[in-house]
Amino acid sequence: MGVKVYHLNIGQPDLPTPREAIKAIQNFDRTTLAYTPSEGILSYRQKLKEYYRSFNIDVDVEDIIITTGGSEAVMFAFMSCVDPGDEIIVPEPSYANYNAFAIACGAVIKTIPARIEDGFALPPMSEFETLITDRTRGIMICNPNNPTGYLYSQEELNSIRDLVKKHNLFLFSDEVYREFCYTGSPYISAFHLEGITDNVILVDSVSKRYSECGIRIGALISKNEAVKKNVMKFCQARLSPPLIGQVAAEASLDASDLYMRECYNAYIDRRKFLIDRLNRIDGVYCPIPMGAFYCVAKLPVDDADKFCAWMLEEFRHEGATVFMAPMSGFYTAPNVGQDEVRIAYVLEKEDLSTSMDILELALKEYNKD
Repeated sequence: MGVKVYHLNIGQPDLPTPREAIKAIQNFDRTTLAYTPSEGILSYRQKLKEYYRSFNIDVDVEDIIITTGGSEAVMFAFMSCVDPGDEIIVPEPSYANYNAFAIACGAVIKTIPARIEDGFALPPMSEFETLITDRTRGIMICNPNNPTGYLYSQEELNSIRDLVKKHNLFLFSDEVYREFCYTGSPYISAFHLEGITDNVILVDSVSKRYSECGIRIGALISKNEAVKKNVMKFCQARLSPPLIGQVAAEASLDASDLYMRECYNAYIDRRKFLIDRLNRIDGVYCPIPMGAFYCVAKLPVDDADKFCAWMLEEFRHEGATVFMAPMSGFYTAPNVGQDEVRIAYVLEKEDLSTSMDILELALKEYNKD
């Protein structure tokens, strides 16, 4: 028999995709699977405009460009706004592929580490200022954050806005987890920040909010005409975003409020259970995330990479083990986060409970000498 692996390492939601999307695919009756417009299907973009309006994000259809996943949106944003050798400032820990996308277009990522001891709050703006040079072109944020689950406050976002305005930078804002904010405060988009509308490039995706990672549909939203013109050159070069993916994504916008509420409540329930369980394990510390469906836990180990590999290769409890993501992959600074792991609460609570039992036993075994 094989080994049962509980995958807490990747942000692949286990919640059901909206039935509306599945039915749209099942009822798809075109005789030819043709290219779509390079900027995306008009009817989908029109419905997205209304979707964003429900979050008080005032954009026109022409401001919305459909991409092949949120990853392509980030890539096209960087390629359209920076030249080789230009710099982008990113608070870290951060989504590892931001660095890969920057490297692909010749840009340089300069990072500022946030600390788990501070709950991953944004570092002071004075630290950002020290990194700004004549080659700095933008700041990249993810809000709510992957990997930490941190939700930026109005004060923090206002500070970023002031810096963007002062130095005339782009603000690349990855907001794919906006549905999953767990505070009483309203969701704050980069487009809500006054005075920098032309500087904002918003990245979006249906992967997380509708559990549709596999259809590869994202969006890049900007009101900057020059940016949109540049982005469209890359869109036309790759011809079109996925046809059937757009059909499913458009249908998903008809999902009921009940669907979104059930998804939200599931993550709330899992978050409460997981954070409580982690912090009851001897030597483990995990701050409470206020968004997304990730948390970062500090473990009583010297090297989380080695520990995670050991769990996969050697440790078994009743034929099962746990797969977590070492946080070294989310930092570029050396020797940072070596005892931290990211955990995605994308499994049912019963599986999370079993996973935490396994983790607790594994830590005891690993540290018994």
